[in-house]
Amino acid sequence: MVEIKDGKKILTTPISAEDLKGIKIGDIVYLNGSMTTCRDVAHRRLVEEGRELPVDVRNNAIFHAGPIIRPLENDKFEMVSVGPTTSMRMEKFEYEFVKETGVRVIIGKGGMKENTERACKEFGAIHCVFPAGNAVVAATEVEEIVRAEWRDLGMPETLWNCRVKEFGPLIVSIDPEGNNFFEQQKVEYNKRKDEQIEKISAQVGFIK
Repeated sequence: MVEIKDGKKILTTPISAEDLKGIKIGDIVYLNGSMTTCRDVAHRRLVEEGRELPVDVRNNAIFHAGPIIRPLENDKFEMVSVGPTTSMRMEKFEYEFVKETGVRVIIGKGGMKENTERACKEFGAIHCVFPAGNAVVAATEVEEIVRAEWRDLGMPETLWNCRVKEFGPLIVSIDPEGNNFFEQQKVEYNKRKDEQIEKISAQVGFIK
């Protein structure tokens, strides 16, 4: 479901491809509902080892993150800090991951490339960037850690399935059409850079 609340565009899980249709790169969205931290080893286990993910992320969200967790009594946990890790490390796995799991929202840091673009376009998903340096703020938006799976991987790589409220701001970097904000900005940057180099070179051409 998608709704506008107090000027915020909020996605609430479960999220359908239809919910994402109007979302474009550069949009800022927030997330309510189910979000699971999921990074390198979990991707590798699913894609390379063919192991089924022990958390159902279909129509939900994953977060490329390695959180700091405080254990509580009765096998409960508290989120202390949860900052994004570099999404590009998951790039080689992401097409197959999205295809197999049906995840709708991928959250991380920095851009991703062709595999993720193709996955978003074919399966109706988006990639979003959570602003770096705000790990403690992000932790306050986690209402509850519902369950923890693949604990043998250690704290950073464990699948921490969380219930979040207005988790964000999330900047859409790849939309359901496969448009890629980071790659488009690189093209624009290089165009401007080349224009400036040409101007500067004309002014200092007398220097040998």
